[in-house]
Amino acid sequence: MKNSRSILCCIGVFTLLISCSATNNLTMGTTQPAVVSIPKEVATIGIINRSAPSENNQSLDKIDKILSAEGLHLDEKGGEAAVLALSDALIRTDLFTEVKVLEGTPEIRKGLNILPTTLPWDIVEKLCEENGVDLIFSLEFYDTDTKVSYSVGTYEFPNQLGLKVSLPGHQVTLNTQINNGWRIYDPKNRVVLDQFIYSDGFIASGKGINPMKAVEAIARRNETVMDYSKNMGNAYGLRLSPLRHRVNRDYFVRGTDNFEVAKRRAQTGDWMGAAQLWEREVGNPKSKIAGRACYNMAIINEINGDLETAMDWASRSYTDHKNKDALRYLKILEYRAEQNRVLQEQASR
Repeated sequence: MKNSRSILCCIGVFTLLISCSATNNLTMGTTQPAVVSIPKEVATIGIINRSAPSENNQSLDKIDKILSAEGLHLDEKGGEAAVLALSDALIRTDLFTEVKVLEGTPEIRKGLNILPTTLPWDIVEKLCEENGVDLIFSLEFYDTDTKVSYSVGTYEFPNQLGLKVSLPGHQVTLNTQINNGWRIYDPKNRVVLDQFIYSDGFIASGKGINPMKAVEAIARRNETVMDYSKNMGNAYGLRLSPLRHRVNRDYFVRGTDNFEVAKRRAQTGDWMGAAQLWEREVGNPKSKIAGRACYNMAIINEINGDLETAMDWASRSYTDHKNKDALRYLKILEYRAEQNRVLQEQASR
């Protein structure tokens, strides 16, 4: 009984603290610049595939040998799928006049399952000149690594009548890891604009009355590898596009009657009505109240997209009224303003 009273007391205190909080939280949408910025003069893109099937699987087990031999083909097809998906993603950005997948470049293929050294610039320049492209996107490596595990036990299998019966059998589990790495070569400035490694994986399992039947039950693994490879190629292309996401902001809701009414207006979506009441308090004789009002004025200006005015209000909140929250918020606004500058540069391509 005593414990129950203690728990109820803690819940009551927690609820009281929440209800007495000086701030409410809001979320707003923002746009971040693309991770990768492409020079304005770039119009035509070439994509090359430096990866080659790995040949280092030498297992003596029958199933492992089949999977290893299959893996040579799977790595090749997976790399091709990733490159084609990247090509489609770059076309969808509408940033370039043409995107070409460059074939017949055996001198650049490495076949490593790690990121190789960068291509010599004379080779990059030759590729660009011969194919009429300004920039090279390169799949530097592609590798699937599959670990096989076996177990023997009693499992349910359908008989000839379609009924499930318990029989001794084998279960095979394949843990497949897909790794690939990308680079972007800018021959004009002789700089690697981006370098990125993706890693993802999945687990497939199957059961059968013998190990080979179990492997047959997981035949869709190859299709899954292709799907993952396409997703990776597409994801790399998205590094050239701005990113939409939501951010959290706190605003003050306590201090005077105007703050209380403004809170209710904000809760109904009337942010401009709330701002009218906050503005009345920016000259409040109590510095703490005025600082909160200035802070909230920064919030409403960020909501409206006016970051310069928002920074002015946040600065005033901190310098004139010593609101420490405003200093942290000011740094956030300065970062957003810099990102907007980058966004404008990217949009001017």
